[in-house]
Amino acid sequence: MVRAVAAVARERGGPLSLEEIELDDPRDDEILIRMAACGVCHTDAKARDGYGSVVFPIVLGHEGAGTIVEVGRTVRGLVPGDRVLLVSDFCGRCDRCRAGRTSYCEEGPRRTFGAVRPDGSTRARMGSEDIRASFFGQSAFATYALASERQALRVGDDVPLQLFAATTCGMVTGVGAVLQVLPVGPGRSLAVMGTGTVGLAAVMAARAAGASTIVAVDKNGARLEHARALGATHLVDTDFTPDLAHTLRAISDGGCDAILDTTGSGELQLAAVAALAVLGQLGVAGGGGEPGVPLGSLMVGGKSVRGIIQGDSSGTLGLQRLLKLHEAGSFPFERLVRHYPFEKVNEAIEDSLRGDTVKPVLLFPGG
Repeated sequence: MVRAVAAVARERGGPLSLEEIELDDPRDDEILIRMAACGVCHTDAKARDGYGSVVFPIVLGHEGAGTIVEVGRTVRGLVPGDRVLLVSDFCGRCDRCRAGRTSYCEEGPRRTFGAVRPDGSTRARMGSEDIRASFFGQSAFATYALASERQALRVGDDVPLQLFAATTCGMVTGVGAVLQVLPVGPGRSLAVMGTGTVGLAAVMAARAAGASTIVAVDKNGARLEHARALGATHLVDTDFTPDLAHTLRAISDGGCDAILDTTGSGELQLAAVAALAVLGQLGVAGGGGEPGVPLGSLMVGGKSVRGIIQGDSSGTLGLQRLLKLHEAGSFPFERLVRHYPFEKVNEAIEDSLRGDTVKPVLLFPGG
C-alpha cells in the first residue's frame, strides 16, 4: 500500500479536492508510477460533470507521465526507474485489440469511464471508503498512480516528462485522425473545426503530411492565431461567417477532401457535410452533437462520416508516431502548453474550458 495525494471528484460538477488516499500494491500485471506531470483534457472536465458511466468519488486524469517505482510479478518489459508516458487502457485480448484497434476495445467504456479494474475492484480507498482510481486505467491526477504494463511507453532521459505529458490523448487523437484515418496528403484540403488541443494537433499533422489547404474554424481569435502559426493556410471565425459551408467550399475550390470536427456541434457537422467535396470524408472526434445528417446528400456525393476515438491508435504506437514527428521538427506542440502546480488543478480545468489555455499540464512536487 502507498499513500498518495489525489485530486478527488466527489460530486457532479463540483471542484476537485486534494485528499490523501491509499493505493493498492501493484497486482501481477500492474506498475506503480510516481507522477511527474499530467495533461488536463476536456474529457476530465466532462467526467467531473458526470459524463458517461462515471461514479463518484473518483480520481480523474488520463495523460500521465512519471517514473516507475514498483512492478507486479508478471511484468517483464519495465523495471523500477523507467520513465514512462501513459496511454489509455485496453484489454489486449478482444478481437479489436488483436486486430490493432485498441482504441475500440470491447472493454473500453469500463476501463475508461468505469474507473475500476476488470474484476470490478477499485484501486484506492480512504479509510473504509472506496475511491475509483482507474480512470482510463490510470487516474493520474495524483502523486502516485497504478496502471497496466501495456499502457506505458518507456522514454529516454532526453524526453522531458513535464512537457510530453501534454501529448498522450488529445494530441494523439488529432495526429491519428489526419495521418491514419482521413484522406489528407500532398495537395489535399482539410478543414479543422475547433482549435483546441485535438484541432491544433490536426493542423500540425496536416502540415507535416503536405496538405495544400488547411482551414482552421473557430470563434476564438487567439486560438485561430495559434492555428495560423502552426500551419493553417486559412482562418474562419464562425462569429463572422453566416454561411460556413459556402465559405469552406470557396476556400477549397469546390469542397474539402476532409474535415475533422472536434466540437461535437450538430450545426457545424451539418455544415461540414455540405462543405465536403465528392468522396470527401468527415471525421467526428467530438461527441454530443445531434447532426441529423441527410443520408441522401452522403449518397449522391459518395461522402462519408467516420467516428474517431483516440486517433484510431493501437496501444502506444500513435504516441510513438507523434514523438517521431516532434523529433523531426514537424510537431512544435510545446507552444500550446502552460504548466500549473498540482494544487491548482481546478484553475487549470477552468482555464482550459474558457479557452484561456490550450493545453494545461499539471506538475507534481518532486516530479
